[in-house]
Amino acid sequence: MGGIRGVMLVLLAAALGACAKRGPHELRAPALPPAAPVADSVTVGLWHFDERGGTHVDDASPFRLSGTAGPDTRMEFGRYKGARAFTATAQSFVLIPYNPVMESPRGFTVEAWVYLNDFSRYELSGIAMRWTPVPNEQSWLLGVVGSRLGPPVLTAQSPGWFNSEVAVLTRGHLVFAFRPELAAGTQSFQSTATLPIGRWVHVAASVDGEVVRMYIDGRLDAQVAIANGIHRSSAPLVVGNVIDPRRLTEFGSELHQDPANLPLPYYALNGSVDELRLSNVARQYFESAELR
Repeated sequence: MGGIRGVMLVLLAAALGACAKRGPHELRAPALPPAAPVADSVTVGLWHFDERGGTHVDDASPFRLSGTAGPDTRMEFGRYKGARAFTATAQSFVLIPYNPVMESPRGFTVEAWVYLNDFSRYELSGIAMRWTPVPNEQSWLLGVVGSRLGPPVLTAQSPGWFNSEVAVLTRGHLVFAFRPELAAGTQSFQSTATLPIGRWVHVAASVDGEVVRMYIDGRLDAQVAIANGIHRSSAPLVVGNVIDPRRLTEFGSELHQDPANLPLPYYALNGSVDELRLSNVARQYFESAELR
């Protein structure tokens, strides 16, 4: 027993000596798994999409920017707990009404976890945006570049709402576009990487008034200098689709696009969105994507 005890004391002394040589500043705690985003002091809105049913969509930020899901959205398993799944129908969307706290032209970040089933056959599919067909209701959009197909491959031609924004962009890439405060037209930026199909991916875009940065799975993917901030507008926040708010109607306690004047779902996302967060600063760190 004495021999065993002696060996243990020697090993313990060696371990302590190694720690002393490295110094306390070199000690490393075990890596923790990534955590879901939190509503911190710079969060404008945070939608976990963890509802168990119904069309109400809750906001975890202090501003409580609750929204409504269209009847064709579904609850699915998400990257963290639940998510909202979107399909290629006009009634598949989430709408959060406009609130002035959404305006942050000089410091802004939009981020989300996205699961894509496929890329759109039209020019774009929407992840999240404050953007409508009305020119003075266009602030920014985050989406995925589509195939830009039309007749004779497809029987219906898209209305071309985003032709100029994606004209020179690549299918399957993340796109962030915005209308500048003090300039005509819009500015578009795309990721260098193609987004994956069939797995969760964290995407983000930020603006600090001088640089647009795009992130894939928490890593900086692209950055471009700019001269203007984001145009202010009264556009609502729309998730998973592109809609014209003038066509919205509410009946049977549900929010729909008007069935009497129903558009085709050109820009609907074929996939799911989880943990959508808007911030009024240009974030460079995303806790939920840290270890990807």
